Amino acid sequence: MPLTPHDALIYLMVITSASDRDMTDVELARIGDVVRSWPVFVDFNQDRLVAVAQACQKALHDEDGLEGVLELVAGALPERLRDTAYAAAFEVAAVDLEMRMEEVRVLQLIRLKLDLDTLTVAAIARAAKARLRTLT
Repeated sequence: MPLTPHDALIYLMVITSASDRDMTDVELARIGDVVRSWPVFVDFNQDRLVAVAQACQKALHDEDGLEGVLELVAGALPERLRDTAYAAAFEVAAVDLEMRMEEVRVLQLIRLKLDLDTLTVAAIARAAKARLRTLT
């Protein structure tokens, strides 16, 4: 069954969180926050979130693995949502304020698969870092 654009956005957040084999509570909470609060998810049935995340984890274990999931995602996302998709993935990677090498690598793969330019990627990263910064 093909992915919906909502599914594709969630898949990218899940693969980013799972990239270091440790989906932290902070990352899982951020995925939930994004789904609840971002306008792109306004018509998404939030009761489906866990099932979509589980489907993504299952797809990661299929023969094509991460590359196959990225192909599915790229095919499901309209051009105008590609920067939004990268922003959602980056949000999950940056939420714990320490980006691991595995997360950086997955973000690079996402950027390449979605054909995002360097300035767009830099702007998304800067905005997320500014939004997540604390006083201490």
